[in-house]
Amino acid sequence: MVKLDNIQPLPQRRLGSTDLSLSVLGLGTVKLGRDQQVKYPTGFKIPGDKEVKNLFAACQDLGINFIDTAPAYGVSEQRLGQLLPNKNDWLIMTKVGESFENGQSSFDFSAEATRNSIERSLKRLKRNHLDMVLVHSDGNDMHIINNEAALSELEQLKQQGLIRSYGMSTKTTEGGLWVVEHCDVVMATCNLSDDHDLPVIARAKELNKGVVVKKGLQSGHADKSAGGSGIEAAFKHVFSQPGVTSMIVGTINLQHLSDNVRIVNDVIAAS
Repeated sequence: MVKLDNIQPLPQRRLGSTDLSLSVLGLGTVKLGRDQQVKYPTGFKIPGDKEVKNLFAACQDLGINFIDTAPAYGVSEQRLGQLLPNKNDWLIMTKVGESFENGQSSFDFSAEATRNSIERSLKRLKRNHLDMVLVHSDGNDMHIINNEAALSELEQLKQQGLIRSYGMSTKTTEGGLWVVEHCDVVMATCNLSDDHDLPVIARAKELNKGVVVKKGLQSGHADKSAGGSGIEAAFKHVFSQPGVTSMIVGTINLQHLSDNVRIVNDVIAAS
């Protein structure tokens, strides 16, 4: 069993101009629901219910209050709804636009699909509102922004009280900058091998918008054992960007989780 007694709980940061305060690390939950077509350096087995409950308990002990999920993560949303303790203590980010069925992703950014996706997520997560919702971009950010109805539908759902904040998980700098100008939060890429979103993070800082970092550990490839520059160097790089609110780390390994929290606490304390 991993000992967590001597680990300080993670600090929290406000998500831009919203009233949501996120732990600086959030738990990514791809591995709770999907093991096909993923980009990790080593294979993994989807954990059982007991392991997932232990993971959530460790997160609470470590001060992690933020979880990232999506309909495209297989049965991740359903498992969160079934297994997450003290549901109101957690902030959950989910997504719209991408589905994953029979080993294939499909995309639909229409208003109807967006609303239907939100209604499904509310039922799966057993929630009466969603804290953060992102459009799960297929890479064509500006086409989605200019020609699809997903973002305007999310704005309506926010006005109706079903979601508290929204934005997009972008793939391009142009799309990220637009989202920062017009939405509450952007999910941006930031790591030692891909810094195309640094202008997005800087602009978010200027405008007091939320930034959640994805791929900060390069889906595990930042680890020295996978040929990367090391986990500590990766965390230092991400948290040296003043606009970052939180960073998603997807792990089902309690030792890795506690090690990550220790390192991030040290990095932030030294900055």
